[in-house]
Amino acid sequence: MPQQHILKIAEIFPSIQGEGLRQGEATLFIRFSGCNLKCSFCDTKYAWKEGRKYSIAQVSEKINKLRHRFPARWICLTGGEPLLQDLADLVKALKREGFKIQVETNGTLYRPLPVDWYSISPKPDKYYYRPEYREKAKEVKVILTKNLDLELIKRLREEFPEKTPLLLQPQSNREWSINLGMKLLRQALKAGLKNIRLSVQLHKIYGLR
Repeated sequence: MPQQHILKIAEIFPSIQGEGLRQGEATLFIRFSGCNLKCSFCDTKYAWKEGRKYSIAQVSEKINKLRHRFPARWICLTGGEPLLQDLADLVKALKREGFKIQVETNGTLYRPLPVDWYSISPKPDKYYYRPEYREKAKEVKVILTKNLDLELIKRLREEFPEKTPLLLQPQSNREWSINLGMKLLRQALKAGLKNIRLSVQLHKIYGLR
């Protein structure tokens, strides 16, 4: 018999999408364990741990149970960093169930998956990401850290198509981070940069996961 494909997962839960262009939409989340960056400002550090082992059949079973009481159309694969693990078979299984799939990634890894939405969030200090995402990303989320400046925003804006929004995302909606976002947004507007937006973490306002 072939060996079962095992995935390491921190949690599976229903909620709303709190970030990005899909904000406010009912979503089932699969949060994968492990991260290759471990940023100091991460708000899900618990996902860096080993997590629980699931087979693809077990993930599908749990997702379908959640779907009965929370019939969301979308599934978000997040982390940690979900693309540390081979998700191809899981994505195919979820697509067979009729789900639309979003992947939230730091962009340092790329896997050719049949997903509907890539959200990438390049991280300091180099803000490296795989070049495949220049065309594949639906949105680019830039966390508002104290070292973020207009030059970095300009660089990212030049590297991605103008149709792809660059979202300035405050850290856990903290006041200093929101203020920085407003400052950088004004600077970006004066510099003539297009499709730069100030974002928010809606799930933290609502007190959800």
